[in-house]
Amino acid sequence: MLKDKIKSLAQAYKKEVIANRRHLHANPELSFKEFKTAEFVEGKLREIGISEIEKKATTGWSALIKGKNPEKKVVALRADMDALPIIEANDVPYKSQNPGVMHACGHDAHTASLLGAAKILNEVKDQFEGTIKLIFQPGEELVPGGASLMIKDKVLENPRPNAILGQHVMPMIPAGKVGFRPGLYMASTDELYITVTGKGGHGAMPETFIDPVLIASHMIVALQQIVSRVANPKIPSVLSFGRVEALGATNVIPNEVKIQGTFRTLDEAWRAKAHEKMLQIAQGIVEGMGGRLDFEIRKGYPFLKNEPELTARSMEAAREYLGEENVLDLDIWMAAEDFAFFSQEIDGCFYRLGTRNEARGIVSGVHTPTFDIEEDALEIGAGLMAWLAVSELAKG
Repeated sequence: MLKDKIKSLAQAYKKEVIANRRHLHANPELSFKEFKTAEFVEGKLREIGISEIEKKATTGWSALIKGKNPEKKVVALRADMDALPIIEANDVPYKSQNPGVMHACGHDAHTASLLGAAKILNEVKDQFEGTIKLIFQPGEELVPGGASLMIKDKVLENPRPNAILGQHVMPMIPAGKVGFRPGLYMASTDELYITVTGKGGHGAMPETFIDPVLIASHMIVALQQIVSRVANPKIPSVLSFGRVEALGATNVIPNEVKIQGTFRTLDEAWRAKAHEKMLQIAQGIVEGMGGRLDFEIRKGYPFLKNEPELTARSMEAAREYLGEENVLDLDIWMAAEDFAFFSQEIDGCFYRLGTRNEARGIVSGVHTPTFDIEEDALEIGAGLMAWLAVSELAKG
């Protein structure tokens, strides 16, 4: 059976997948600067014997593996490749060699898994019908997102996939298990950059200044009404401010306060309305208290929706591959992912690969200096991705 063949190959190539992941982990590159990573990926694809490779969005690649009757159906598999500006705290042989840069979100595992899946799929291409498009994507961590740039560079054309699958590590799920959620899954994300300007002065002379710190405080509290009193409670929404900078002193009122935050939701119409309401509330308070407002909303990724029928088929295929007990149902996740751009264009399924191992202390969350993965999970990372692709080619 093809499933058993894929499982056997995933086991056989496990050490190679781990080695590739360790190489990538030790040599991380920031978003849209993945030049050496791109060279490494291209070299591995050609080593596998895949020749139909095309550069996309400067540091990305698309590649084709054609089975029998290649025009029958096309399924895409996507992995992101960029790292984060984090100083790694792990003491491991494959620790980052690029100071201040770390694969703290598992993109090294994603890329290694897709390279492993590519090797498996290329070896069994005479046993399936259709075409598999491999997408190695830059810049997931930085707006406007590499997915949007690859789409502009026509990565979803020639040929156009019928569906796309993406895999992401999840340190809350034990290694050996995976998770899926049909329908709405991840939030849109917008970055908020606000400057409240007043008139500084001596803290003991309030009659001589317009206090931007006080104004900003009222504004931040009032803006929380967007979620608590304006949003439909059935639509998940998050408004958070993570940076407030008022460079005064104990007795010095500054001229301005700079604020940064994020707004996230799972409904595009409400997202647009919330933007309007934030501006209205902020402007009313700031100007009403004598200040001046500059409020920039940098629109980021859209919400991510897993196409229900595709996801149901993928879950069933995962159960066949891993067993019922190892396929979990996920809840809504208010983090964001630029895979959402793909899912807005074609049917998409974005699922989670468990990488937690409490016995070995591998429990840290993504985007932390101590993040790591249980590397045994990479056998599933490569094998399951290959199996989901050929299963989807055979269905629907």
